[in-house]
Amino acid sequence: MDTLDLRILDLAREMMVTVIILAGPILVGGLIVGLIVSLFQALTSIQEQTLSLVPKMFAVIGMTLMVLAPGLALLGDYTVKLIQQMTTFGLS
Repeated sequence: MDTLDLRILDLAREMMVTVIILAGPILVGGLIVGLIVSLFQALTSIQEQTLSLVPKMFAVIGMTLMVLAPGLALLGDYTVKLIQQMTTFGLS
């Protein structure tokens, strides 16, 4: 593999890490709230469908708002790096 292929693979790896960092906290927050609500429903024999949906929805919205500012900064840094690398790929 030549150096261009290695740089492209490095940018793709960095993209996947950025996506995991951005989506991870949101998904984990929804997962934890979903597990707690499911456990509560199993212990109390409440089988209301909206009881499982609404808390997860609020958890995902809340985690999105908490991650929004640092996530946009991280995404902006990645975008700047990607645009700077375009000249070395001959795409400018």
